[in-house]
Parts: sequence; structure tokens; C-alpha cells
Amino acid sequence: MRETQHVNPTVHPLTRQTPCPMMILNSKGNIVSWNRGAEIAFGYTEIELEGNPPPFIVKDYTNTFKDRWLNILQSEVPIQLNNILLQKKKGDPIQISLILNTLSINDESFVHCQFLLVEEEAVDFVLNEISNIHEYLDSTFMLAALDQEGLITYANPLFLKQSKWTPKRILGKSFWQLFPSDSKTTEFANNIWKTLETGNQWHGEAEKITKDGQHYWVDLTAIPLKNAKGPSHYILLENNISDKKQLQERLEKFAYIDQETGLMNRNRLEQVVESMIEERNHFSLVYFSIDKFYSLKEIYNDQADRIALQEFTQRLKKYFQDSVIARVSMDEYVVLTPLGEWFIQGFLSYLEQHPIYINHGAFPISISGGISKYPNDQISFSHLMKASYTALKKIQAEGGAQIGSLSTADHKALYTKSIIEKRLLVALNQQDLKVSYQPQLDLNTGEIIAVEAFVRWDDKEIGTVAPDVLIPIAEETGLINNIGTFMLEQVCMQAAQWKESGLNIKASINLSVREFRDKNMAKQISSILERTNCPAELLQIEITEKFALEAEAEKSIIKQMKQLHNDGVRFVLDDFGTGYASFRYMQMLPLSQFKIDQTFISSMPYQPKTQKLVNGMIQFGKSIHMGVLAEGVETEEQKELLAEYGCDAIQGYLVGYPMDADDIEKFF
Repeated sequence: MRETQHVNPTVHPLTRQTPCPMMILNSKGNIVSWNRGAEIAFGYTEIELEGNPPPFIVKDYTNTFKDRWLNILQSEVPIQLNNILLQKKKGDPIQISLILNTLSINDESFVHCQFLLVEEEAVDFVLNEISNIHEYLDSTFMLAALDQEGLITYANPLFLKQSKWTPKRILGKSFWQLFPSDSKTTEFANNIWKTLETGNQWHGEAEKITKDGQHYWVDLTAIPLKNAKGPSHYILLENNISDKKQLQERLEKFAYIDQETGLMNRNRLEQVVESMIEERNHFSLVYFSIDKFYSLKEIYNDQADRIALQEFTQRLKKYFQDSVIARVSMDEYVVLTPLGEWFIQGFLSYLEQHPIYINHGAFPISISGGISKYPNDQISFSHLMKASYTALKKIQAEGGAQIGSLSTADHKALYTKSIIEKRLLVALNQQDLKVSYQPQLDLNTGEIIAVEAFVRWDDKEIGTVAPDVLIPIAEETGLINNIGTFMLEQVCMQAAQWKESGLNIKASINLSVREFRDKNMAKQISSILERTNCPAELLQIEITEKFALEAEAEKSIIKQMKQLHNDGVRFVLDDFGTGYASFRYMQMLPLSQFKIDQTFISSMPYQPKTQKLVNGMIQFGKSIHMGVLAEGVETEEQKELLAEYGCDAIQGYLVGYPMDADDIEKFF
């Protein structure tokens, strides 16, 4: 069968560099690829022949090729033509055999022609190739030969020029004399030699030294030449890469060094911490922050600002002399130290005793710090950083100017949170999340009219994760959008299925303001409704008062909400009265219903003031033509009071717990 490929024969590098003579012809018999081996064998360059028919066929054979060309194009098996007489560019005849193989590339036919030289021609070709290879190696690489003892027996001009040895002086020098004489490099050279003695090649970057002691870098390939008894000689092929190494070092300096203070930056810090963890060193990671730094920047000029940072850096270096110090942001530093917490705490006193002076005045600097220990508290770089930063923020929230650490319980909670983050990624990838539905009862008709959808996650490693634990972590990690999309698709599919089976049940889903900051959110929701065949009026989106307050300030969010409202989607204000209640956003946003939070409902039977408050909320809702639903209803007494006040609907354990979709259908 014909071979089908998806490459361009005119540009494929293997076509050009294959040493055996070959060419590729198109269906018209014109050359589209002519490799280096064919150039050597026939004397023609690819530039001379590309796009033209082969010029070297002896006239007697021209008609023969024309007659067989159609058969060759249609053949599904390779065709071999033996003892064909061809002609080189200079007119010399050459006897050769051909293997012709048809292939298809992008629906176009080509013929691959492999030339097989007769023995005499092949010998000449090989000798010519060896000569070319030697010339190429000698002009391209620094080349040296070693005997079995590792003594130099030959070095080409490029090797001599770089190493600054003369031809006579370098002969008899040992392999080890080519490298710097420190213990680390000697061990490196020993490893190369051990590899060669076992008959294996070695390739990599190596630091070498010239006759007068100057260091340089090479890309080194060391090759053993074997006889029946094993390696007899060794060849060194080298390319000078000193410029590349210098550039690499400069780039690493930019990548790993803070240019303003000369300290390592966060990237390098992570490498150091991981290395210390690998070596099982015990240490404390201290996260420092200069308190109210940006306020100080506004008071002082930029010059004073830089001086203060440089002076603070010097004090860090002097106090933590045997420690690793990094600058991780404008006003934040990290110190890795084996010293105890009492010593770290002493840095506060040290700063008081060594104030920073700028323009003959004291710069009012104070710092806060958070400490986490390896391996006592956390066991990875990211967890150590997060724990120290959390401790720092906790101290700053309490006024700052202190250095402290988290409690054992805090560390445990932080660790649990990190596990939840990892498992959540797995759950989203494997679609382990599920949806449960809590019914809502219409107090006027006594029928179930809607459900609220909750994400349910039962993880095989960490067990059940409640929504009030899951959602904040998802918002912090940015995975809330993934969960929101999953919930939207599942809820819309379920509402559509209920509709198809004759159940007109509205489904509510909680979405965050973060999701609506995506300007395509409304389009995405509309697309999901269309894809799941779910009527828009069956979808209700619940938002918090915080969401509503932020949406009030962002026109793009309001625009998307109104667009969805016009399509039939209804918006519900959740937990009314517990946060940022504002009559303004209730006027601006397209809200159809609000939910009275369960904190009011639970105390309502025995708190007259709460009864009046709940009644007032319900009457307020009616006055602005909004539906009112009460959450957390657990007793008949609560239900009767709410019905008396004119509440539209209730939700809670009295009506039903969150349950599977199949259980919701049992209400009908």
C-alpha cells in the first residue's frame, strides 16, 4: 500500500541530510528534493535541479523511463531498477540501481528514488564522505585524542587555540589537567572517565581551564573507540559555549536576584527551601513585612524610600548573619534561619536600637513577622509560605509591630484547607461533584414550587465537604467559576427533565460576583439554557447582599443581570438583612424575590421584636412587589407565624432536607 505522510519533502531536514544518495520527484517527474548524498554522487546541487527533471539520464534510457513512469506512479509496492547507466555533471558515466517508492503527501503523488551505488562507486563515495566528515569535524569542533591512560595523543588547531597549548606541549598531558584542580571538578572529570572506561559515550557541559589558568565552558562529547578487548582510544569533541554560559549567568542573575537589594528573590528562595527540605534540615521560615510602608512612601520622596529599604536590608543581613534572606515583594522579606523563636523576636529590639536615619531624621519604620517551622508546622515551600503569611496578616490585623506564629489548631486548619484545594482539582477533573436539591413550599397553595440547588462533595479521601467550607476555598483559589459552570449545567438539565415529565419546578443556584465579572457570563448562561433545552423562567440565580453592593458599582454586571432578566431568568436576594442591606441596589437591580435569613426565623417564636422585624420585612417586600421566602423553617409554629404575616414561601427542614432529584419527584 502507498505510504501516506503529512510533511513537505522539500523542507524536511532528514530528506536533505540523509547521507545515502536520494531524490524525490513529483507526479510530473520534476525534482522537489535532492539531498547531500546525491550532490556528492552526481555533482549537481539542489539549487540547480529543483523543479526540473533529472538531467543525468543517458539518452538511451530516456524513453525507457518515460514508458515506465505511469506504472511507477500507480504501483503500490516498491520497484527496483538494476544496473542503470547515469551520467554525472562532468560527463562521467556511473552505473547505479534505483529503488522507487510512491508516496502520497497532502493528496499529491510523489516518487521517492533511492540510489544504490555499485561496489566501486560505493567505495569512492564512502572515502569521499569520510574525508568530508573529517574536514567538517576539524573545522567545526575542538578535537583531541586520548590513549588508554588518558594522555593526549593529538589535538587539532581549534583545540590548541582555545586551550592556549602548543602542539608539542600538549602531547602527553593528562585528561585531568584540562579541568580546574578543585575537588568538585576533579570528581566531575573522574565520572566522565569512568563512563568512557565502561565503553559508553558521555555528553554534557564541562568547565575547563587554559594553560594560563583561564576558565572556559565547552559542550563536550567524549567517545570511546573500541577494539576486541574494549576501549583503546578516546575522542573529545568540544564546542566553546563560554558566551552562552555568561549570558545564562546574567539571565539567572535577573531571574533569581533582586536588583535593588542584591538579595535572592522568590524564585531562588523556592529552590533553596526545596533543597533544604530534601536534605531534611530543620529551619524556621520568617515572613517579614514593613508596616504601613505605602503610607510612608507618600510622606517621603522616592530617594528616601530607596535608602530606607537598603538600610533595612543591611540590618537584616547583620542580625541574621548565618541565615538565608530573600526579598519577595516591595516591602516583604523572607528569612530562613536555624535559630530559635526567641532570637527571631529579638530583631524587633535590634531595630529599635539601630534606627534608620534619613536627612538627619529617624525613619519611623516598624515591622510585623510570621513564623512557621519545618518540619514541625508545615512540610512544603508553598505551605510554609502560606502559614507564615497567614500569621503575618493576623498580626497586622491586630495592630502590627509584632512577630508571631500560628497555633497548632491554625496549622492543622491550614493543612486541611490545602488538602481540600488539591482534592477539589481532582474532583472537578473527574466530575465527582454532585447536586442536591432542597424544596421550597408555597404557603398559599401548599405545593412545592421551587428547589434550591447545593453542590455536594463526598470525597473518598477527606469525606464530605460542606458547601460553607467548599465555596470560600473555591472563591479563594479561583475554582468557583468551574463549580458554577458545573452547577449551571446540572441544574438546567434537571429542570428541563422535570419540565418534560410534567413538573414545573423552578431551580435556584447561587452564583458569585466574581463569576459575573466575566463579561461573557450572561452569554454563557444563555448558551447553557439553550444547550440543555431549559426554559429561562425555570432558572433562578441567588446573589448575596455583598454581591448586590458590588454589582451596584459595576455597570457591566448590572447590564448582564438585566439581559438575563429580560430573557426570563429571575434573580433572588439571599440572606436578606444580614449584611449590606441597601434600598438603593434593590431599586437598581432586577430582583424578583428576597430570602429572610434563618437567623431571624430561629428566634422568631420567642422574640416579639424579631416577630415585628420579620413581619416588617414581609410587608416591605409586598410594598415593592417582590416575593418573600423564609429560610431555615424547622417548626410548625414558625410556619404558622410566617403564613399569618403573608410570607409567600418557606424553605427548611420542616419542608425537606437537601436531597437527590429523584426524591424531589416524590412530593408530586
